[in-house]
Amino acid sequence: MINHHPKFELIQAFVNGDLPASLSAGVAIHADMCPVCQQTIAQITEQVAEASFEEEYLDRFIVDDIEALDAVAVIDFDHMIDDIVESSDISVALPKVEKTISFNDKTYTIPTALSNMELGKHAHIGKLTRSRIQLNENEIHTSLLHIQPGGGVPEHTHKGFELTVLLEGSFHDESGEYVKGDFIMLDSSHQHHPISTNGCLCYTVANDALHFTQGINKLLNPIGSFIY
Repeated sequence: MINHHPKFELIQAFVNGDLPASLSAGVAIHADMCPVCQQTIAQITEQVAEASFEEEYLDRFIVDDIEALDAVAVIDFDHMIDDIVESSDISVALPKVEKTISFNDKTYTIPTALSNMELGKHAHIGKLTRSRIQLNENEIHTSLLHIQPGGGVPEHTHKGFELTVLLEGSFHDESGEYVKGDFIMLDSSHQHHPISTNGCLCYTVANDALHFTQGINKLLNPIGSFIY
């Protein structure tokens, strides 16, 4: 069961279109797997639509005189709808084509929100394999991160934020177990050591390098931006 969700403020920013593409995709991916957040998004979207309609369009439907009211009354709405339906300008929905990606001979279906995004080549370090998603958001790096069974990321904190949406499998850290669909947002106040017993695939977004904190792993700090 999904136990970790975006904060309300983040969902609100998602509905308003205020998030960068990387974070917006993360919320969309999570929502596709989470009925609770789907409902929240639907409610906020309805509220925004109503507010926008009242603010921008309601005054256009105010009828000032009887003649204008009569003009509205004689509109043949059935004929208007028939014309729209018969129009050759209507786009025909194309069949949905699933996009897949393979890591270590295992194939995964890519979330719909990522299906039109360009993926970079695989890069490997230990039991981690990463494919960058080419969003060109400057300091924000977005990736698909695959962890082989028994693999993990050395204990670290974050110079900026780190978003992880679990697409397949599970992993655990000091705070507990995370499963498919969980939305985990961390910042510099968090320190953890994620490990995947059976392997997992994650969608990750980070706006700065990881900072490794324990023993010999500190030597990895020069490549902290490589992983995420």
